[in-house]
Amino acid sequence: MEEFQIETAQNVVINQNVANIGDRMLGYLIDSFVIFLYLMLVILLLISLDLDMGDLWALYLLVSLPAFLYYVLLETFWDGKTIGKYAMKTRVVKLDGSKAGFSNYFVRWILRLVDVVLTSGGVAVFTILIRGNGQRVGDIAAGTTVISEKRNISLEDTILKDLESNYVPKYSQVTIFTDTEMETIKNMYENAKRNGQHHVIIQLFDRIVNVMQVIPTEKPIDFVEIVIKDYNYYTQTM
Repeated sequence: MEEFQIETAQNVVINQNVANIGDRMLGYLIDSFVIFLYLMLVILLLISLDLDMGDLWALYLLVSLPAFLYYVLLETFWDGKTIGKYAMKTRVVKLDGSKAGFSNYFVRWILRLVDVVLTSGGVAVFTILIRGNGQRVGDIAAGTTVISEKRNISLEDTILKDLESNYVPKYSQVTIFTDTEMETIKNMYENAKRNGQHHVIIQLFDRIVNVMQVIPTEKPIDFVEIVIKDYNYYTQTM
């Protein structure tokens, strides 16, 4: 899975997992099917009302608005997701990893006309491939990208972490934590790195420093990494 790095205002470097073309295309097909199904149901409902053509057309324009505004509405109120994105575990975020706002979603939606509608997705696919960070034209203009939230289950999902044979621990205070607490710390840390949630890492850093009563010199993201490694060192060698 392709990654790109961002550096936050707190000088925290975080890797973002870019959603691949396949997932985005499948998500788009799912969303298109949802919109199509909604419109078909609307048409069947309106036909059953037996209204005259003028009233029928006006009512159709009204009730079809949710389909027209589908992407901007769902992404705004569902944290950057649509039904298709939810199914494929992808999400729209700002390039700095923070949550996008209405203006970002609106720009993406407006430029969908160029990216997808008028070119059958050709411009979107071409731009995503040459940009390398998951951005179509709408994303470039909005300052956003689409990330993947999929997880590959492996040894990294446990508390265990590989250590170098010559690894030297720095904080013996880590032994104050239990296995359950350290597993929670590790999971929060890995999730925050994967999803670009640097504010979570900062909060985690503050909580750990308060519990351990230490004054670290490392950046928050490096400190939490060291704490996890140190815990593994002491628990594996005791």
